Amino acid sequence: MENKYKITGMTCGGCVAKVEKQLNSLPQVIKATVHLDSPNGIISSENEVSINTLQKALNEKGKYSIEKIQPKIEEETKNLPEIKVSTYKPLILIVLFILGVSILAQYPFEEFSYSLSMRYFMAGFFIVFSFFKLLNLKGFSSSYAMYDIVANKWKGWGYIYPFVELSLGILYLINYAPKATNYTTIIVLGVSIIGVIKSNLEKKKIKCACLGDVFNLPMSTVTIIEDLLMIIMAVLMVV
Repeated sequence: MENKYKITGMTCGGCVAKVEKQLNSLPQVIKATVHLDSPNGIISSENEVSINTLQKALNEKGKYSIEKIQPKIEEETKNLPEIKVSTYKPLILIVLFILGVSILAQYPFEEFSYSLSMRYFMAGFFIVFSFFKLLNLKGFSSSYAMYDIVANKWKGWGYIYPFVELSLGILYLINYAPKATNYTTIIVLGVSIIGVIKSNLEKKKIKCACLGDVFNLPMSTVTIIEDLLMIIMAVLMVV
């Protein structure tokens, strides 16, 4: 992946050479190109290097400051892959892993409970999906605001939502206040699915934020099915 950065504190070619050499010395960096004009730095790496790691490296060479330049929405959406089954391989694998664990948790299956498996699945779903969102909270918030009706009006909801998912996952796991937990799930996902359906009906080319900013997945009916299944399971557990 390639990211652009704003680097302050450089005043001459010597500073540029010093900063570029320091960034290229990091094992995570494939190639770093630095110059005085904005964007000051372009860093290529297999996985995104944390801003703290970059800043710490620059601190060793002088009073330089670095911050990531967030890509514009147009740049994010134009790079979305084609909508096909293989595109959603990461999402499918994660869901299958969670499903497998939720079933195996009852081994040796002497008194198998579908209700218990659903609760385990919902716990795993919320905890795992919140984890991916929390890896890049700002990136998730930016993507989520593109289609969610609440996050679009109030940016703070995009920062709060992953913690709501994490809380629901923990509540399902320990089976605390199950009725309130299920009703909350129905309301939260019910509101969320409105924006998803609206975006699909309008055929908007939008990045899906279900796995945060880690995977570049396009919005499609897959997202609707994902939210709808969780709502149905929550309803079944209430009934």
